[in-house]
Order: sequence, then C-alpha cells, then structure tokens
Amino acid sequence: MKIFNQLAAAACGLILASSASAAVINYTDFSSVSGLTLNGNAAQAGNALRVTPANYGQSGSAFSTSTVSLASNASFSTFFQFQFTNPGGAHDGLGLGADGLVFVVQTVSNNVGGAGGGIGYLGIGNSVGIEFDTWNNGGGDNFSSNHIGIDVNGSVSSIMLAEVTEADMNNGDIWSVWVDYNGATNLLEARMNRSGVRPSSAILSLTRDLALDLGTTNAFVGFTSGTGAAFANHDVLAWTLEDRFAPIGGGNNSVPEPGSLLLLGTGLALARFMRKRSS
Repeated sequence: MKIFNQLAAAACGLILASSASAAVINYTDFSSVSGLTLNGNAAQAGNALRVTPANYGQSGSAFSTSTVSLASNASFSTFFQFQFTNPGGAHDGLGLGADGLVFVVQTVSNNVGGAGGGIGYLGIGNSVGIEFDTWNNGGGDNFSSNHIGIDVNGSVSSIMLAEVTEADMNNGDIWSVWVDYNGATNLLEARMNRSGVRPSSAILSLTRDLALDLGTTNAFVGFTSGTGAAFANHDVLAWTLEDRFAPIGGGNNSVPEPGSLLLLGTGLALARFMRKRSS
C-alpha cells in the first residue's frame, strides 16, 4: 500500500506542477478589464475590448497596468482573437475600414499610443509590434489594405510584411492569432486564421534579437489602434500570454495538455486500485 500511496502522490504532484505553469495573462473575454490600463478612446464594449470605436479620428491603447517579466532572453508566446466591424468613412480604392490593430510588447509605459495611419503604434520606442493593417498607405504597405507586418521601435514601416489572402480583415469575421518569440534562437513567428486551429506554418517569420530592441525584459504588453478619415470597430475578444516560449494550441486554452491528462488518468487509476486493495 505504501508504494501505491507514493506513486499516487507523485502523480498528483506532477499534475499540480503542470497546472502551476498558467499563463500570466488570460482573458477568455473582457467582461472584466482588471489589470489593464485603457487609454484614449479604448473602452470595454460588452465582453470585448474595443481599442477604437467606428468613428473618425480615434486613438486607443490597452496595456498591462504592470510590467510582465519575460524570460531573460525576452521569450514569450501569445494567442488572441480580434474582430473588425462597421467599417466606414473614406475609401482607399480597395475597401472600407481603417486603420487596424497592433499587438505590442514595449518597455516605455502603460499609457502610450496615438491615432490615424500609425495605428496607435507610431512613436513607441523600445518595442516590437505585430500590425494588422487595413489601409493602403502606398508603397510602404506594398499597396495593400489587408496585411500583417512586424514593426519595431515605433515605426510602421514594417521590416517584414505579408498579404492576408484568406479574407478581408474588415469583413466582421473573428480572427485567431498566435505570436511566439524564442529568445534562445531569436526567432519571431506570427500565425493567423479564422478557424481557430493553430496553423503549422507561420505567415511571418523573422530572426531578430528583440531583447536589444526592448532594452529590458520587464515589458508592458497590449494593443494599440487608430482611425482617421476611415474607421471601424477594432475589438479584441480574448487574450492569453505566456512569459516564456510556450506555443499555445488553439482557441480553447482551457483544455488540459495531453501530459496533464495522462497524469490525471494515472492518478485516478491508482486511486481506484488502492480503494479495491483496502476493501
């Protein structure tokens, strides 16, 4: 009996250890925005975080109120879902809606951000941003009004850019995004789709030492957005972030990892065996 008690305790300990590695940020929705600092026109809209509303000349940002201590090499993994609705205003010749959304890791403060074509990100130094740009700003955007790009140090002249060909981001669909940075290899990758199932291939992949860009690994994390002569509701619906390189699966992050399930099954089997032995 003693050996089985020890095995059961060990299994339970491993389950608890696995559970302890919870995400440092985990919003299944935004019915509460506790822990976030909302700036400018950013607001809670039902269960969504509305970074900017569908109106002219809006600016908004939402960042963790306190810094997140990333791994020593600035590693992180994040998953979030966004939705752009009610596009209107000026037309860039390719579609309605502007200017988009940027996921930002920065070390400046929790209340930075701007408006318009800078998508709220322009001018934020010591930062990296993944932009979801819905306005054609000409050659700097590859004449695209539907693209994703990697931005650094407050510039929206993306150092890498890819056209989003699956659909128009302004069509009201819910988009799922995975961004992972492995500081051990300096590899930054971004994935996105509408299915909510993590793609095997990244839409953007860049090797860069982000620890040098950030200057410190204590970072504010969040989102910026802006509108100008064109607009849309730019909503974030859910958001999870790990302070280490730990790629997140799909949209249902409440499902235990396979290892946790195996350990749980082992623990239950041992418990049943011990009950039979004691009867």
